[in-house]
Amino acid sequence: MGAALALFDREIRQSLVPPQPDFVVERVGAVVRCTAPEGRSWGCFVEWSDLDEETVEAAIAEQVAHFGALGATFEWKTYGYDQPADLTQRLRRAGFVAEDEETLVLGQVDDVVARAADVVVPPTVVLRHATDADWDGIAALNTAVWGGDHRRLVDDIAHEVAVQPDQISVHVAEADDQIVSAAWVRFHDGTSFASLWGGSTVEQWRRRGIYRALVRRRAAEAEQRGFRYLQVDTSPDSRPILERLGLHAVTSTTPYVWSPPTDASR
Repeated sequence: MGAALALFDREIRQSLVPPQPDFVVERVGAVVRCTAPEGRSWGCFVEWSDLDEETVEAAIAEQVAHFGALGATFEWKTYGYDQPADLTQRLRRAGFVAEDEETLVLGQVDDVVARAADVVVPPTVVLRHATDADWDGIAALNTAVWGGDHRRLVDDIAHEVAVQPDQISVHVAEADDQIVSAAWVRFHDGTSFASLWGGSTVEQWRRRGIYRALVRRRAAEAEQRGFRYLQVDTSPDSRPILERLGLHAVTSTTPYVWSPPTDASR
């Protein structure tokens, strides 16, 4: 998967294609950053950098100044091979907070489709594309699985579907008129990659083939559209399932989040 990782670095991490209209992606020196339009709850991030011990501090300070002037929280997405070797320690010293480490897994689409071909789900489960009537159910599902309020996340996905329906596809599993699992796939036009997201399943429906079936559906859709590779930032829980379906761990990935300081005088 070394060649696939190099392709991912070039086609995805260094891409200047905005995730949605009105987002701005730009290469500033040795950094690729994305700035979301005002009012969006996600979309400000640094995806790629090519730094060394002489340039790293200035680059970090420049991104903090840029997003800080906008009053925006942003994520610096780090990968295990990023340089310099102490990049993450420097981000912490600059006020960034690490989120959970995940594993980047890559796999060939046709291999995943073949390995998942025999996956079955209970006969009472219906697998289908999401519709506009499903957003409340998807938000409730994510709250049941993860806790908290996921309304803004789901609203953002719904907006993404509305403005770029050819670049994202949302799938659900339904049982007894209730959404019990949901997942989506993004198609990165002009690249070899489709990326898998979500895959949350309520506890009583786990270990019954639903997660794997939703991987199969999304992989099949990517294959139909001519994509060569699948990419997933996976948690420890999902990683063994994805590896059995033909994806391979290539590196770790950890988001580091910077938020504007709060004004204690207000």
